[in-house]
Amino acid sequence: MISGSFALVAEGAHTLSDIATSVIAYVGFKIGQKPSDTEHPLGHGRAEAIAGLIIVIFLTLIAYEIISLAIERIFFGGQFIAPTYLAGVMAIIGIIINILMSRYIINIGKKINSPAIVADGKHQQMDIFSCIAILISVILSQFGFTFLDPLVGLLIGIFILKAAFEVGKDNINNIMGKLPSKELIDEIKEISNSIDGVYGVHNIRVNYFGSYATLTLHVEVDPDISLRKSHEIIHNVQDSLTEKIDIVQLVIAHGCPYGEEYDHKEPIDKM
Repeated sequence: MISGSFALVAEGAHTLSDIATSVIAYVGFKIGQKPSDTEHPLGHGRAEAIAGLIIVIFLTLIAYEIISLAIERIFFGGQFIAPTYLAGVMAIIGIIINILMSRYIINIGKKINSPAIVADGKHQQMDIFSCIAILISVILSQFGFTFLDPLVGLLIGIFILKAAFEVGKDNINNIMGKLPSKELIDEIKEISNSIDGVYGVHNIRVNYFGSYATLTLHVEVDPDISLRKSHEIIHNVQDSLTEKIDIVQLVIAHGCPYGEEYDHKEPIDKM
């Protein structure tokens, strides 16, 4: 407030929200890394998605306050006052801090294989542009363009709202069971088909649990081989997939006789 810049106040609120969301994301990640138990046989991975939805609520409230105050300043605030040079200095400091923090957070996210924390770091990178916009508005305000300060504040509020929408979309998709990417499906097929005795795979399903996923699929094998040999091939597929795809922690594979087509939803005795 001493700087006289509403945009800087908005960015300050944005920065505080970033700190809070980083803490929430980290707590969600830690809970999500807890091992499976009797009540949660597939682990606690979706705690990350739940943490993401809490972040969405928090960001939406912050965005609402900033946008409403910015609109009030723009349309009902009377005479605009140019921010002091202190606002420019603080914007420069903000640029430096956001560059360092975003790199640090992204590196941590990659190290512990957490999409939520990597996404949080990339979100932090976008704050650099907010600070640059504030710096430009402070400079131009000294030449009479004082309306730019609350306008930049409004843009920051809209940016936070957009970030909330993107975080919400990603985490809802995670909870609701989004379709895996074509690249992941192709990788699963390539790895599976490279195993001796595998003639093909189908009915591939991926369930996301935060930073990891479980996988189910049907593996086509020679119908004339022994049950023991079929069992060995299936295990080789499971082991290979968990070893070569980082996010896959559990694979459940079902053996099918190659060359026979049937509806998996239909009972075998009725076919």
